[in-house]
Amino acid sequence: MYGTSQTVRKILTETGDTWAVVGLSNNQDRAAYGVARVLQQFGKRVVPVHPKAETVHGEQGYASLADIPFPVDVVDVFVNSDLAGPVADEAASIGAKAVWFQLGVIDEAAYERTREAGLEMVMDRCPAIEINSLR
Repeated sequence: MYGTSQTVRKILTETGDTWAVVGLSNNQDRAAYGVARVLQQFGKRVVPVHPKAETVHGEQGYASLADIPFPVDVVDVFVNSDLAGPVADEAASIGAKAVWFQLGVIDEAAYERTREAGLEMVMDRCPAIEINSLR
C-alpha cells in the first residue's frame, strides 16, 4: 500500500470536502458510482469527471479536471493504471491538495511525482472502505 494511515486520515478529515472523481459516470455497476455515494454520505462534494460530463448524484459532471470552474481538494482516480499518471499530473496542475488512486490503480512513478509536487497521495486503497474505519 502507498500512503500511510496518517495520510489516509489527513486526506479524509483535513484536506477538504470537494472531491473530483475521475471515471465517475451514471453506470451504477461501476465501483466509482458506489464509492461516490459513500463519500457524499460523509459530507464530501463529489464532482464527476468523465468524457460524457454526466450529472451524477446531483452534481454536474465535467469532461476533464481542467474544466472544473472551482477549486478541487482531492482527485479520486478510477481509471486504468496506464492512464492514472497523467491524471495525477493534471491534479497537481489544477492545484489539488491530494490524489487518491483506487484499489488496483498503481503507478509508482506518478506516486513519486505527485509527492514531489507537494500533494498528499494514496494509491491502491479505497476511500469508501477507509472512511468507514474512521468511525
